[in-house]
Amino acid sequence: MLRILIADDHAVVRQGLKQIVGEEPDMRVTGEAANGSEMLALCQKAPYDVVVLDIHMPGTSGLDALKELHQCCPHLPVLILSMHPEDQVAVRTLKMGAAGYLTKESAPEELVKAIRKVVSGGRYVSPTLAERLACDVASKIDRPLHEDLSSREYQVLCLIGAGKRVNDIAAELNLSVKTVSTYRARILEKLQMENTADLIVYAIRNKLVD
Repeated sequence: MLRILIADDHAVVRQGLKQIVGEEPDMRVTGEAANGSEMLALCQKAPYDVVVLDIHMPGTSGLDALKELHQCCPHLPVLILSMHPEDQVAVRTLKMGAAGYLTKESAPEELVKAIRKVVSGGRYVSPTLAERLACDVASKIDRPLHEDLSSREYQVLCLIGAGKRVNDIAAELNLSVKTVSTYRARILEKLQMENTADLIVYAIRNKLVD
């Protein structure tokens, strides 16, 4: 029996995933978490065969949780399930240790297929993403500038793009205002931008905000 942990801050989504998994005779959801901190705590209390993780959750974000989980449980496969298009964050999560990436618009059977693939030791990507990865290997031309940002810089960029001020971002990420300002300066330099307005426009154009 495959033991599955679902981490998503929406109860409706978790229930839907449980119903999909419940139709498989050899799969069972044995753990549920509404944020990254809960997920990490559950992984330390009980064994799981795979984690299905949403990357945008309150508190400890999915990206931060993925990094921590990969450090403490490096052999536990994580399947990212996100509302964001593959071309925005899939490559980033795979580089951070995720075993697969699936959008929430995917068909139910794709979720089951993806779970089986990552549990068996493989990596799951859609044909579209596989093609993109192949193109990236062949050429780095036209690669989005934000792919060169660190995970924290990317997180700060998304929050800036959502219209949040430095003080708000500092409070949400539990960082000092000075630290967030430093991240903002690094982002401006790496993206070759001049001000916050430029960052907001960039984030919107590249669909980095909900």
